Amino acid sequence: MLDLLVQGAQMALVLLLAPLLTGIVRKVKARLLRRRGPSVIQPYRDLLRLARKEAVIAEGASWLFRVAPYLIFAATWVAAALVPTFAIGLTFSWTADLIAIIALLGSARFFLALAGMDVGTSFGGIGASREMLIASLAEPAMLVVVFTVALVAGSTQLSTIAAFMVSPGVGLRVSLGLALIGLVMVAIAENARIPVDNPATHLELTMVHEAMVLEYSGRHLAMIEFAASLKLLLYLSLIACLFAPWGLAGAGASATACAIGLATYLGKLLVGAVALALFETSIAKMRVFRVPDFLGAALMLGLLGTLLLFVSRSL
Repeated sequence: MLDLLVQGAQMALVLLLAPLLTGIVRKVKARLLRRRGPSVIQPYRDLLRLARKEAVIAEGASWLFRVAPYLIFAATWVAAALVPTFAIGLTFSWTADLIAIIALLGSARFFLALAGMDVGTSFGGIGASREMLIASLAEPAMLVVVFTVALVAGSTQLSTIAAFMVSPGVGLRVSLGLALIGLVMVAIAENARIPVDNPATHLELTMVHEAMVLEYSGRHLAMIEFAASLKLLLYLSLIACLFAPWGLAGAGASATACAIGLATYLGKLLVGAVALALFETSIAKMRVFRVPDFLGAALMLGLLGTLLLFVSRSL
C-alpha cells in the first residue's frame, strides 16, 4: 500500500508542477525582457477559466474532435508519470521504458494531428502537416539518443539507467555528451519552443502547435494546454533522469530520502526553466524550412554518439 501511495504521489506531482513550470518560464522570459510579466500561477488560472467555459464545437466536427483532447492528455500524463522524478524503483517502474514513452508521445501527436485536420480548416491542415514533418525527423533522432544511452547503461528502463548513471564507473563520455545535446534539440522541437516555433504568438505563416488547436475552446482547450505543459515537464524530467540523476531516492527509501529527492528534483526543474528562458531570449526563431536541418543535426549527433560506442566502449 505504501508503494502505491508513493507511485500515486509521483503521478499527482507531475500534474501539480506542470502549469507552474510553464509559469516560471514565462516569468523569467518577461524579466529578461525588462517586463513585469504574469504571475507564475497564471497558468493555473487560465486552465480553471477554460475548464469553466462551454466548449464550442464546429458543425463538421466528428467524434474524434471531441475525444482527442482527453486521449492526448491521458497519453501525455501517463508518459510524464512514468519518468522518475524524486525516486526510482517505484511500483510501476518496470513500465518506465524509453521506447514506451516515445510510443505514448507518438500516440498523442497522432491524435492531435488528426484532430487538427478533422474540422477541415486550412490552419489545421497546415499545422498537422508541419507537425508530422517535425515528428518524422524528431522521432528517429530521439530513438538514436535512446540507443546511445541504452548501450552505455545496458538497458532502456529508466530506473536502471538512473542507477547506472550515478555509479562511479560511468565517468565523462563523449557519446553521452552528444546524446545530451541531441536530446535537448529534440525537446525544443517537440515542445514547439524557439527557435522551432514561438508558443506565445499566433502567426499563421510559422505556427505549428497553435494552428492545430485554433478550433478548440473551453474544457477541450484546457486539456490540450495542460498536456502541452506536461510534455515540457516530461522532457525536463527525462533530461534530469538520464544525465543528472543525482539525489534520486532508491527503492524502498525512507521518507527523508524521498524528501531530499523531491527538493533536488524541484531544483533541477528550476534550473531547466531558467536555462530554457535564457536560451529563448538569446536566439531568434528560424524559418520553417530550416527545421529539418536543425533536427538533422540532432540525428547526426545521436548517430555519432552510437558510433563512438561501437568504436570504443570507453567513449
